[in-house]
Formats: sequence, structure tokens, C-alpha cells
Amino acid sequence: MNGFKYLVKNDQQEVVQQLHKVLRPFLLRRLKSDVEKGLPPKKETILKVGMSQMQKQYYRALLQKDLEVVNAGGERKRLLNIAMQLRKCCNHPYLFQGAEPGPPYTTGDHLISNAGKMVLLDKLLPKLKDRDSRVLIFSQMTRLLDILEDYLMFCGYQYCRIDGNTGGDDRDASIDAFNRPGSEEICLLTIN
Repeated sequence: MNGFKYLVKNDQQEVVQQLHKVLRPFLLRRLKSDVEKGLPPKKETILKVGMSQMQKQYYRALLQKDLEVVNAGGERKRLLNIAMQLRKCCNHPYLFQGAEPGPPYTTGDHLISNAGKMVLLDKLLPKLKDRDSRVLIFSQMTRLLDILEDYLMFCGYQYCRIDGNTGGDDRDASIDAFNRPGSEEICLLTIN
């Protein structure tokens, strides 16, 4: 009976090794200790940013649950999650349907001036570019990445974007391109 247990255990180990061989090209496993070696220590800076007039207007309207102001020009939806709506307002008011001026929809300074975070980003990016810094911008909202993409194109920045719609090969190519010297200085990414 002991011999049988040895054979079964040996077969299991062999199956596991074969499975690892097959899956290895498709999986990437990194230990935190391996990755941290090449990274500088984390430095977090919290910047407080004021809201634009448009953001303040939308924020007040959300708190008062004034659906007519929030959904002007678009279909009326119930506010299911007030916290999420306030977050959208703080990120950029154009995340609300009907907020962006148009049609015709044009990219311009209004994209910057209508959101406090965009005003700050517009001041930071030239300074970071002058220092040859690489910039990663993360967001949970792909629609916000769309707005950021419009801004980056408007300002003439080179960038790449990686989100849930980016295929595996394209994702790898974008990461490789971003890491190459002299390539895009900004990368837009979704957190999810």
C-alpha cells in the first residue's frame, strides 16, 4: 500500500510540473521583493484642489437632488448612489450627460477650466515634462480617461492608454513602448 501512495504522490507532482510548463508562457508571477528592488521609495504628496464654478454648481445640485440641473439636456435618471455622483463631479463635470458644451463638441480650454483637477494637471504636466519625468495617471472611470485623452491631444502630449478594452498583446506593446527612452511621457490606466 505504501508503494501505491508513493506512485500517486509522484504522479501528482509530475502532473503539477507539466501543468506549470504549459501555463508558464501565459502567467507572470512576481514577488513584491523582486519588483521593489528597482523602484525608488514611495513618495506620496497630497494636493488639495478647489472646484471650478461648474463643479460647485453640480455639487450643490447633487446635494439638493436637483435632477433638472444634473441631467440638463439628457435623459433623467435617478441618482442611485449619491457618493458616486459626487465623485464624478469632483473628477470632471463632463462625466455627466449634457454637461459638455455642444453639439458640436469641441476640445478647448473649457475642458481645463471646468474642472479643478484639470487646472492642476495643466500646471503640473509641463513641469514634469521639463524634468523628463514619466507620468502614470490612474482612474477607475474609463470615461474620465476619455476626457484626459481629449485634453492630452488638445495640448499635444504623447501618451498611451491601457484599460479593460486593451488586449493582452496591445497591453504588452504599450508597456514596452512607454518604458523605451524617448517614447510617450504619459500613460493613462484604469485601476480595475
